[in-house]
Amino acid sequence: MTDDTFELYDLRVEVVRSGPGKIYCGQEGDYFELRGEMLHLPEGQGFSIYSLSAVLPLLAAKQRETHPNDWMSTDAACACPDPNCPTRLRITRIGKRTFSHAATTAVPLTKTEE
Repeated sequence: MTDDTFELYDLRVEVVRSGPGKIYCGQEGDYFELRGEMLHLPEGQGFSIYSLSAVLPLLAAKQRETHPNDWMSTDAACACPDPNCPTRLRITRIGKRTFSHAATTAVPLTKTEE
């Protein structure tokens, strides 16, 4: 095999208000971006670890191409884990980048039977 590349979406996860009330998980507009496996925060801004724990299980799936009818393709909001906080965490695909299997793991790529 000569081509060991694959594509992943870059993601932005942003705190958005979904109703009235005090926000407990940071501030409306706080965000981070996920590029490959690396999480990037704007300088001087934090992100709640509790909010991160709610959205983290969805990120690897949102990075990958999905069928248009799959709910992962259409659903973009995750609830804040605090039931008293009026926010959602909006996940947006913001671009795509190409990665090499050899650059991302020590496990060799083997030919699969089709």
